[in-house]
Amino acid sequence: MFPIGVNPWVWSSPVDDTALSGLLPRIAQWGFDAVELPVEQVGDWDPDRTRTLLDRYGLALAGVCAVTPPGRDLVRTDPGTVARTQTYLRHCVDLAAALGAPVVGGPLYAAVGRTWRMSPTERTACYTEFRTHLAPVAEYAGRHGVSLGIEALNRYETSVANTIRQLLELREGLPDNVGIMIDTYHMNIEEADPYAAIDDAGPHIKHVQVSGTDRGAPGRDHFDWPRFLAALRNTGYRGPICIESFTSENETVATAASIWRPLAETQDRLATDGLIYLRRLLGLDGNG
Repeated sequence: MFPIGVNPWVWSSPVDDTALSGLLPRIAQWGFDAVELPVEQVGDWDPDRTRTLLDRYGLALAGVCAVTPPGRDLVRTDPGTVARTQTYLRHCVDLAAALGAPVVGGPLYAAVGRTWRMSPTERTACYTEFRTHLAPVAEYAGRHGVSLGIEALNRYETSVANTIRQLLELREGLPDNVGIMIDTYHMNIEEADPYAAIDDAGPHIKHVQVSGTDRGAPGRDHFDWPRFLAALRNTGYRGPICIESFTSENETVATAASIWRPLAETQDRLATDGLIYLRRLLGLDGNG
């Protein structure tokens, strides 16, 4: 139950061929089951080379993370931007399909950091626009056996979807391969009861990202991880859970994610402490 993965963003940005050649053997040696791979720019990493590395080190690709910097939007933007964003998302689907990843996940609706006020009527129109623009990508993903997981972000990073309830509304009417990507960091900020929110997400969960409440290692924070894992188990989800954090040493990613200080003694410790803690919990519940 719950293979444990990690995102190379813990150590590096961009995640490219050079980074992966150095990181994947270490990730496997530490005992992770899987990785999730972000696609910051098309061509950052080669799928054939990456497949060889994954196979060599016995790692699964848990998912492909769509990255939405300024200019990648499906709502409140011009048709050219929508078309380019759809093309980018199809590329992410192609990578997932080529490497056997079940899901492409992320804040698929708008660029991270883009916020604006919306009345209820304007929000309804925004969600309708999103569904219209995501639908052809969802159809393309479905034909390739790939799911899409929409991620809610905290209020400082988006005004489109902050909670699981909003994600459920956002995906309403889309095909079954469109669901929800859980991220405990954002849930800790936005959900009044994150464990009840997991219940609400239920069968729509496509992928799960975890980190401590300060973006550090799970288990070195105030989150109730046993309760979270129990709630997740009760939904029927049995896929990977992936540690996602960022390094303060890269100016671009540190600024984007507001990482202003080291979150662990080393980035290696952030990842391995989280892995050890989660493995221990899964072993203690008798279902690991």
